[in-house]
Amino acid sequence: MSHTDTALLVIDVQESFRQRPYWRVDDLPEFTSRLQALIDGAKAKGIPVVQIFHVEDSDAHFSLKSGYVRRLDEVSLEADAVFHKRRHSALVGSGLDVWLVANGIRRVIVSGIRTEQCCETTTRHASDLGYEVDYVTEATLTFPMTHASGTVFSVDDIKKRSELVLSGRFARIATVEEALAGTSIRSAA
Repeated sequence: MSHTDTALLVIDVQESFRQRPYWRVDDLPEFTSRLQALIDGAKAKGIPVVQIFHVEDSDAHFSLKSGYVRRLDEVSLEADAVFHKRRHSALVGSGLDVWLVANGIRRVIVSGIRTEQCCETTTRHASDLGYEVDYVTEATLTFPMTHASGTVFSVDDIKKRSELVLSGRFARIATVEEALAGTSIRSAA
């Protein structure tokens, strides 16, 4: 794989999440630092950066009319392409799949919000479509979640679980530096 057939997906890194009751700033500085390094590194290597926004008409904070469907303030990004999605996978109904094919993309680097939801779902979908996928956990953000039993799963718990279920099956778990190195990543399932 080369950089010319790779794209960086920046999924749902949008102000809409700041309006959610579960929003926390604890992990925000580390996330934005690692994401910015990934974005800047991709730009420096000529890797197109694709920004995907989640949109919902029925949710005031994810509605285009809200003004919150815009890049998270802490991140600097000039996207090469922008898509709006209405499903968990960025590849469903957004036009992203058509853009990837038209641009000869065979490898995607996944980053964004939320680790276990849209980032993980897009990773699985991309893998099933035949793309090679680098999942850059350190450039994803999520929040603690409470199971129906009352057990609270920390951010670290959730990230480890995503890595566990994706690694070697759907993606290579990569650091920012490993993803930017662009080596072949397909591994036996």
